[in-house]
Amino acid sequence: MAIPKGYNPVTLGLFIQGYSYLAQGSGFRTQGPLNENLSSESPFEGYSTIDSPFEGGEGDVISSNAKEYYSNKIQDLITELKALVPSGYHGACWGYDFNWEARYASIPAYQPTVVATGIINNALFTAYKITGNKECAELIKSSAHFVLEDLNKTYSGDSLIFSYSPFDKQQVFNASMKGVRILAQAYSLTGDENLRAQAKRAVQFVVSCQRTDGSWGYSLASQGGWTDNYHTGYILDCLHDYSLLCEDHEFDHSMRSGFEFYSKNFIETDGRPKFYHNEAWPIDCTAAAQTILTLIRFGDIEKAKKVAEFMIGNIQSQSGGFYFRKYKHYTNRTVFMRWSNAWMFAALSFLLNQLSASE
Repeated sequence: MAIPKGYNPVTLGLFIQGYSYLAQGSGFRTQGPLNENLSSESPFEGYSTIDSPFEGGEGDVISSNAKEYYSNKIQDLITELKALVPSGYHGACWGYDFNWEARYASIPAYQPTVVATGIINNALFTAYKITGNKECAELIKSSAHFVLEDLNKTYSGDSLIFSYSPFDKQQVFNASMKGVRILAQAYSLTGDENLRAQAKRAVQFVVSCQRTDGSWGYSLASQGGWTDNYHTGYILDCLHDYSLLCEDHEFDHSMRSGFEFYSKNFIETDGRPKFYHNEAWPIDCTAAAQTILTLIRFGDIEKAKKVAEFMIGNIQSQSGGFYFRKYKHYTNRTVFMRWSNAWMFAALSFLLNQLSASE
């Protein structure tokens, strides 16, 4: 792939998310109860606090020095993200740093998708809740205008689904739910009831497309019926945030049904994360990271630790980077910053955060 080196906005966002978890240490706790005992073979054995990068500061993750260190890291990344916002849209938004051929659209480099924007906004919201950085809040509120005014919409009765980007009219469930989460996060900051109302209409659409076993396909396209790990995890995470931030529990049954399917079908007993619900291979870093994030969110930290231990033992290189994918008969040992490492950094930071909080 002849992609020139540059800053991928999603990578920057995921590092903001990871640094925020490390900055807090005690955890951004909206999840359920955590188990206390660590596996005797866990690489996290004996882990009680996140190690400080400062001399004499080991274990004091919320010391003033640590706060300043991570806050500066976060601020530097926010500055880079602001410089990568494309012009011509109604609010802050982001894309990838390369021309991207989507299934039903050609998207130029740095032009926005709701997926990239949603991942970044979630990181900004995490940073805002933990550090109080006001620039994060302003960017989130701005992004809500991008969702409502720049994305295309498809209607079904009173419900609607947001497009993947301003350049298409795809009906992709996880993408639309990322739009929902942006609106819910902005609503929590502004109290604007229109944001809540539009978010609910989009939730209604996606929930109406849930299968009886609790799963979702990828999209409503004729070739979009497959079910995979991280896209399902995205839907669940966004639905959970909508429920919490909008204080609307009408769809909690759908969320519980979806998580039951996810937990039973995407994680093997040894912690190996599955990419597809009905296939054992490949083992994929983005899927693994999303598995850890979703399991912790829904209170299953023990299973999240198993996934982390599996990935560290089987997919992490001696240099620390995570390989792209492991197939049945071979491993693609390419170490991608976004697909592999940024996602695993965010997920492992959240896990360490929660382990510290449970001590």
